[in-house]
Amino acid sequence: MSAHRISRTTIVSVLVATTAALATRSWLQVELRQSGMEPTIAADLSYLVVPPILVVLLFPLWNSEKRFLADQFRFQDLTWRLVRRAFAIGLLIRILWWSQLVAGISFGFYSTPDPDAIVGPVFSFQCASPELFFLGFTVMAVLIPLIEETAHRRFIQTALDRRSFTVAIITSSSVFTVFHNLDSWATVFLIGLVLGSQYRITRSLWSSVVTHATINGLIQIDWRCLSGLWNPMPADLPLQTPGLFAMAIFAWCFLALVLLLQQMAIEARISPR
Repeated sequence: MSAHRISRTTIVSVLVATTAALATRSWLQVELRQSGMEPTIAADLSYLVVPPILVVLLFPLWNSEKRFLADQFRFQDLTWRLVRRAFAIGLLIRILWWSQLVAGISFGFYSTPDPDAIVGPVFSFQCASPELFFLGFTVMAVLIPLIEETAHRRFIQTALDRRSFTVAIITSSSVFTVFHNLDSWATVFLIGLVLGSQYRITRSLWSSVVTHATINGLIQIDWRCLSGLWNPMPADLPLQTPGLFAMAIFAWCFLALVLLLQQMAIEARISPR
């Protein structure tokens, strides 16, 4: 990975093209919402303009880098072992998010002063229509992981990797974070560190793409199928039993995630790609 040279011009081109594509997507999303389209559908449909814009704006880059890009997506590297591990990492990350949410609610870190919101826990599971679910899953779990991992890990991280492994992962994760909503920056940055570590270990985009797709796919299930309300009364806080249980799950999942990455790194050193 580090032997491949990526120029500053290439990085600037990727960032400018990505910004232009996402700006166009944002404009189209607003137009669709103003026309009366449901916000979630508008968000999914508007993203479909991003791939063709990137293809057009970065066509010279795709042509000059096609050999190295093909090397990042070699089908012989997409083994069941890699898929299982990458899926497990994505699942652990999503469980970590849910466990910190439960712990935060249990100990009063996440709360609302609205008395009408004091309710729950009440949860229900009912998915949207198959067409809408398929559209959202295609965008979130297929297109976005492929595009974002190619831009942030393949180009930005690779360009900086020859200078410093730490700088490369932190910088690529920071840029990755900026392209997301402000309220999710902390979570996205930490996920970026994991995805960057996977790419560094495996020297292939498949691992980070599968993990990214797993996270986004599980989020889609949450958004489109799961609905719930849980806002305990302030007088009932802290709720120690669910809070401590959630913290225990968080600690176990975090340890499992670290051990899994360490095992991948050890095996990569023994059998380098």
